[in-house]
Amino acid sequence: MVKIGIALDLGTSGFRGQAVDLAANKVLGTVITARHPLPGANVIDHLNFAIEAGTDVAHQIMMTTINQIIELLFKPGYQIERLAVCGNPIQLSLFENIEIRDLAYAGENKRRLLGIVSPDRGSKEYRAGRFPLLNVPRDCWVFIPPAVKHEIGADALALLVHSGILEKEEICLATDYGTNAEVALKVGNKIITGSCAAGPALEGQHIQSGMLASPGAIADLVPEKGGDRCFVLNDEMHPEEGDIVVLEKESTMERGKREARGITGTGVIAVISRGFAREIIRLPRIETANTFLHLANGIRFGENDLLEAGKAIGALRAGYLTLCVEAKISVEDILVAFMAGASGTYVDALKAMHVGLVPPRVKEIYQVGNTSLIMAREIIREPGRLKYLDDTARELRATHCMFGHSKVFEKAYLLELSYWTEGLPWEQYKKFAALYRLPELQKPHQEVRVIKKVVRDISDVGPEGLTTIEKVGEECFWAIPGCIFCGQCVEECPEDALLIDNGSGMIMRMDRCSGTACRRCEHTCPEKVFHLCEFWGKVLETSK
Repeated sequence: MVKIGIALDLGTSGFRGQAVDLAANKVLGTVITARHPLPGANVIDHLNFAIEAGTDVAHQIMMTTINQIIELLFKPGYQIERLAVCGNPIQLSLFENIEIRDLAYAGENKRRLLGIVSPDRGSKEYRAGRFPLLNVPRDCWVFIPPAVKHEIGADALALLVHSGILEKEEICLATDYGTNAEVALKVGNKIITGSCAAGPALEGQHIQSGMLASPGAIADLVPEKGGDRCFVLNDEMHPEEGDIVVLEKESTMERGKREARGITGTGVIAVISRGFAREIIRLPRIETANTFLHLANGIRFGENDLLEAGKAIGALRAGYLTLCVEAKISVEDILVAFMAGASGTYVDALKAMHVGLVPPRVKEIYQVGNTSLIMAREIIREPGRLKYLDDTARELRATHCMFGHSKVFEKAYLLELSYWTEGLPWEQYKKFAALYRLPELQKPHQEVRVIKKVVRDISDVGPEGLTTIEKVGEECFWAIPGCIFCGQCVEECPEDALLIDNGSGMIMRMDRCSGTACRRCEHTCPEKVFHLCEFWGKVLETSK
């Protein structure tokens, strides 16, 4: 028997899992999901879903997805001995099925009024019998790393420990780019963190032809032969030459080795950067004949995509501006940037700086991969590592800036929205920034040393390779009382999450549903009988 461990990164845009041979200390295989299994586009949506539908529902959906991953990683002759999970506090709380309302309400008085007591979010060691829905042997050990504080989760701790920021003397910024972006600013021995629900565009979602980083995704664009070469991720998640295209029109100059299926977040950044450089993007417009930029295999990038991406980029830039104010430093003082996560690994770092994702005057940029998965993998290899992480969490002089309650962030983000979505000229942006007493932003310089510590966000996928789960988690059926099967909810759903089942009821793909931030299905129902929370509640009934 080969004794293995399962390492899991419960990300906000999707889950990633790896099987590790414990004796040989080798990765065997990797599985990722195309989407997050819970309804919603960001961590706030997931939190709202869990509060409205119930934590039992959210927990079951997550466990169904984790079991999908385990089933694909498990092979005859394997014996699962350990499992470790890493993620933000909301994801780990839902995995553990413990109180989450303390993460929804920032004020202590509000929590006290509601009788909410924050649970222990230190490191945990359980036997798998603690999780009846988890499809592993009951005596398997389950490890959960600690949060620094309830706002600063295990994923942020992973970013700090595994990026290299703690070893640097200079003022540094570390960012885990994604739907829920973690940002940490280190000034001397002090660390200030923040977390912004940037939205899914930087992961390639809510983009017309968007997809998570997986084989077939356009990950970069490079000028070549008077056009732009699309670089597409292959089966090993390496960028490979795709078509050379003309952005302004639907024209392929030269066929490449790899055919594109969509565009991921790093490709989105590359397209915007190239659009700026070619002066065919003049915010908020794309100045081509049909207001689209044309990529390989008929894939297009439009003004709605630009809007979604701009909101995400603006949120991240507002985030590091806010941390600079909190630390009482200028943006120019940040000399080193660490980029983590899939987007942070695959993106061209200079293009990221060009569009505003990286402070404009840094001298070194390190691209460090998926730090959350690295932490989970290290824990299953060496469970004693949990004590080191507990000690590190206690010793960190870390404070958390709640962007949702920061007036500085509010002003910075409103300014970013004006720039990205209303076309506020850059000179006017700078004047308003000075008026709001925000740190001054200068033009990016090109004298930057880029160090790619890994070539992929998951540096080693193992000999069994990478598998992507396209249909993620639960599918829910409800015979809705009073439904006339008019189909208006199906037509209105922007994510194609709903389907009429032979006139007997409705089926919902939970992983496609946009959750509490949408509710178009509810609002469009002429009989007013469609209620999302009741639909979601059928998950538990279906499983019985």
